[in-house]
Amino acid sequence: MAIPSGKSPEVTAALEKLYGRTTAIESDTCTWCKGPATEFKNDLSKHEYTISGMCQECQDKAFEPCPEDEL
Repeated sequence: MAIPSGKSPEVTAALEKLYGRTTAIESDTCTWCKGPATEFKNDLSKHEYTISGMCQECQDKAFEPCPEDEL
């Protein structure tokens, strides 16, 4: 079970209502795809999970470079 990063009570409540963030992180599931979130590439990705609740696959999609960034 992962532990969600700290946020103000108001932000925590809003993110829980919108995305089920705290519940998802505490149950090792992804806030985006609802799949398992148990394997990560590195410690930075694990830490990002405690912030956003996104599994590795969803993080890769969300933080993928824009095509013009690859030039």
